[in-house]
Amino acid sequence: MARGRGTARTHRPRAESEIARCRSAIDRVDDRILDLLNQRARLAQRIGRQKVRSNAAVYVPGRERRVLERVLARNGGPLPRRAVLGIFREILSASRALQGPLRVAFLGPEATFSHAAARTQFGETAVYDPVEGIAEVFHAVETGRADVGVVPVENSTEGVVAHTLDVFVESPLRICAELELRVQQCLMARPGSLRKVRRIVSHPQSLAQCRRWLATAYPGVPTEAVSSNAKAAQIAAADATVAAIAGATAAERYGLRIIADGIQDDPSNVTRFLVLATRDAPSVTGADKTSILFTVRDEIGVLQKMLHPFARHRINLCGIESRPRRGKPWEYVFFLDLRGHRLQGPVRRALADLERNCLTLKILGSYPSVVSEET
Repeated sequence: MARGRGTARTHRPRAESEIARCRSAIDRVDDRILDLLNQRARLAQRIGRQKVRSNAAVYVPGRERRVLERVLARNGGPLPRRAVLGIFREILSASRALQGPLRVAFLGPEATFSHAAARTQFGETAVYDPVEGIAEVFHAVETGRADVGVVPVENSTEGVVAHTLDVFVESPLRICAELELRVQQCLMARPGSLRKVRRIVSHPQSLAQCRRWLATAYPGVPTEAVSSNAKAAQIAAADATVAAIAGATAAERYGLRIIADGIQDDPSNVTRFLVLATRDAPSVTGADKTSILFTVRDEIGVLQKMLHPFARHRINLCGIESRPRRGKPWEYVFFLDLRGHRLQGPVRRALADLERNCLTLKILGSYPSVVSEET
């Protein structure tokens, strides 16, 4: 027994000495990282000055995607892919801020999933502007109050966000990037008010994503749709009889207690967001999408006829939706997402063939596809 205790006492100084050596080495590495980050920042400032001279955009999504893909390809671990993405997104955000402020409009108030998505895409150094509705996000960018806007367009369980598609019909804005956010829904209320809950509020999409859980856990408790899940959290913070469904950051932001988390019916629940700007991404990355909308004559087989050019030019379609055409009963606007950039030959030729056969065609934008956090 005495030998065992002596061995432990002998090993402890050795371990402490090794920890001290590793920490000293980490300090030296941190110094090198800081020097390199500032070297990168000075290069970003030089690029920024040239952008000012040429009136180029501060945010260049194609370039940022190439940076992320390159560092992910070089990553040999042990840092996981998700950690590398998070680190370099913040580096890109800080470098972008040195070139000029980036103003980002999103569906507010703060702590919505749109806010979380915007922060994931643009980092801590962007200037965030919460607005009250999806149409107001478009308006903020159209009027120059914001440089870019972030709007939800599709959820993996509940489908498209119809309001976003409808606003695209009249808006001159383009899609310059997309992003995806894994959605973790939580039920929250004021501390100590669980027994008093008489009503549950949230955004319509969030309520729909938790439909089965609510029916089991809170049968008979009425639900109410509001403009955003953060707005729901605000209501719950002011009323002990109300619980809200929102993200965990909303509970922290508005002083609520999380009663249950992960309550969405589908554990792999993901929402896709679009980044709006006055211009799309003009450069081809090799991993792009193009979104369009078009209208057609009301005739037999017309949709098959519209889709034929994409099959002929071997273009992969990744989404199609329809919305009623305003002022034209029983006529529809079709929204289409396809793989490839509008400047690439096959895509360009397919769009030209489509335009000859439809009533109207509008290219909503070509943009880099999402960089996945998964390996």
